[in-house]
Amino acid sequence: MGIQTQLRKANTVFRFVALGYPVLFGALAFDTLVRPLWAVLLVVALLGWTWLATEWYRRRGYGRPALYADLAVTVAAVGASSWVLATVDGGVPISVGPWMAGAVLAWAAASGRRSGAIAGAVVAAAGMAFRGGVHSSTVNETVLLVLTGFAAGHLVRLGVEAERRMREAAERSAAARERERLARDIHDSVLQVLALVQRRGAEIGGEAAELGRLAGGQEEALRALIRSASYRRPLDGQRDLRELVGRHAGPDVTVAAPATPVLLPAETARQFAAAVASAVDNVREHCPAATRVWLLVEDEGDAVQVSVRDDGPGFAPERLAAAAADGRLGVAQSIRGRIRELGGTAEFTSALGEGTEVEMRVPRREGGAGGDARRGR
Repeated sequence: MGIQTQLRKANTVFRFVALGYPVLFGALAFDTLVRPLWAVLLVVALLGWTWLATEWYRRRGYGRPALYADLAVTVAAVGASSWVLATVDGGVPISVGPWMAGAVLAWAAASGRRSGAIAGAVVAAAGMAFRGGVHSSTVNETVLLVLTGFAAGHLVRLGVEAERRMREAAERSAAARERERLARDIHDSVLQVLALVQRRGAEIGGEAAELGRLAGGQEEALRALIRSASYRRPLDGQRDLRELVGRHAGPDVTVAAPATPVLLPAETARQFAAAVASAVDNVREHCPAATRVWLLVEDEGDAVQVSVRDDGPGFAPERLAAAAADGRLGVAQSIRGRIRELGGTAEFTSALGEGTEVEMRVPRREGGAGGDARRGR
């Protein structure tokens, strides 16, 4: 049950109890009222509206039509009370009292302290307009109504923020427990199988040895994944690109990265890392087995750049365009397409016999997919 629901229920009780104020004072001064029958009708009308507003809020929440109607009826009730609850001695008419704060509390619960204070000021202004202008009674009502709206709205804002943090903490705790369970299952099944394939492949030799080497690399990458902070804290909103790129490190792949985390929004980091993985896969697919790969991660503050360089045979500059024209879209979609969607660029530099270098650069953009990660530290 959220704080807004709790405040709505509390406001319901308050409004019905607050009706006792005009009833009590009207009864005590009943003989001196100028229009006693109208006074009874006013109390009945207030009771009816209180019930109607309560049901409206309960079924549809704090919608704008209900809030404006509630505020309008409250102002009308303040105006009507100045005529209905007037006394024969000509003094200040009897007020509807605390009941008028019900609409103020509703606005505070719905929209926060500013709206609550404004609603309180509107009701207080109606009181001054209909009940003899500025005097001690209306001034006191103004102070109480405005403070009530501001304080209630502030408490609602604090409560909503506390609820959000508790919900996020519960989600993190549940996710952490699930990932611990998955890590145990992976360790007991997948990692053991990969280790067995690596060992048996080395014993058999030949092509099996190469499969064993690949299985060993995947085992190391998977172990690094389940130990990484990105895996343990999946809901923090950011990822360290170093961890994602560092999974490629191995006998033939060297990774160089800053000593401090290179933080990016989670989806940006995931797509960036996927483009890097595609570049590494291209080397493994199109270059000899002994080809070396170097990955360089650079954090430029307003942008992040990853360079993938190899010492393979390279290719002619026109080859990429020819591949795209033939429908082979690995580079066009998996690398350039991903980086372009992140607002970045991917540049290829290659020549026959001189290896290949891919420079991928993604900017940190305010409020975008690549929002300023440094501000999140």
